Amino acid sequence: MGSIGSYIFRTTIGAFLVVLVSLTAVIWVTQALRDIDLMTSQGQTVLVFIGITGLIIPLLVMVIAPLALVVAISHVLNKLSTDSEIIVMNAAGMAPWRLFRPYLAVAAAVSLLVGAISIYFAPEGLRQLRRWLTEVRTDLVTNIVQPGRFVSIERGLTFHIRARQPNGQLLDVMLDDQRNDKERITLLAEHGQIQKNQQGSFLVLENGTMQLQKSGQRDPEIVTFGANQFDLSQFAVGPQTISYSVRERYLWELLWPNKDDPLYQAQPGQFRAELHDRILAPLYPFAFAVIAYVFLGAPRTTRQSRGWSLLGAIGGVALLRLVGFTCTVFGVQFPAILSLEYVAVIATVAVGYTAIARGVIIEPPIFLIDLANTIVERFTRRAVAT
Repeated sequence: MGSIGSYIFRTTIGAFLVVLVSLTAVIWVTQALRDIDLMTSQGQTVLVFIGITGLIIPLLVMVIAPLALVVAISHVLNKLSTDSEIIVMNAAGMAPWRLFRPYLAVAAAVSLLVGAISIYFAPEGLRQLRRWLTEVRTDLVTNIVQPGRFVSIERGLTFHIRARQPNGQLLDVMLDDQRNDKERITLLAEHGQIQKNQQGSFLVLENGTMQLQKSGQRDPEIVTFGANQFDLSQFAVGPQTISYSVRERYLWELLWPNKDDPLYQAQPGQFRAELHDRILAPLYPFAFAVIAYVFLGAPRTTRQSRGWSLLGAIGGVALLRLVGFTCTVFGVQFPAILSLEYVAVIATVAVGYTAIARGVIIEPPIFLIDLANTIVERFTRRAVAT
């Protein structure tokens, strides 16, 4: 690769990692804030919160990585052009293909990353998240610990707490049991604690009173207790069968689906569209790298604006990805459309490679530049006039 190639490779990889980590962190935070009640209302630690919400990070990386690659390549090419390094290398006789090889190596690394995530890590993360959500929905203890709410565990049995401390202690607990028509039991306690062991789940109440109102009696019987125990295991839900969605299937499950799978029988088109989208995912980094270099890699003087080239690169990437999304959506009902996605990616790489090898400089039409300059001048005059 040479010293120049190594320098470009290191710079591009560094920019790619910075952009990838930054974008992933921002999007992850916006997604994680939706589950902030995992800590506030369910008493989980920060590590548990990060671990659970972090299960979507592989999926985010798979989507963001090709776009981060485009940003990194555009940044490095713009830096080389601003410092006139591209012009110097071109004047020294360096072929455009030789300058493109470091970016191709970076694209290969990103492709391997995206491929590994799409094959295993993204569906595995989504599966882990699905298993946790299923466990939460079937865990009575988690569902009843909702501070400030009156939760009906079953008909005639109501549970309420005022707050829950970070250590799991419940404050101002009320348990009202009206399941027996002959008597009504109301438990009030200052503190409570949910304990799980081999015998089941138990609600241990401390410093409270038990009010027993029997049928036919006007006044209730009140008993003060230091500690009382209520069995929650009788309300536990049995094991649940988890059905994974199409996006939560591994690549080999999409290639060789179980013919008896009810989901596959109901949505065979979804399996087919998801399979082709997974196969094409590692190819997009190469296509995006070619698009970025075709528009931004040609030598230009400092007087030539690179704004149009940057817009062209962004437009080319957006158009190619839009074609992919469209083919995936419509390919569910019309399988033949899925082939257009392959055609678009392969044609982009082939045309781009030809343009790079021949050193073609892509410039917008003169009339388009004149039109844009005229519009800018008019807006400038109006702004000055006002």
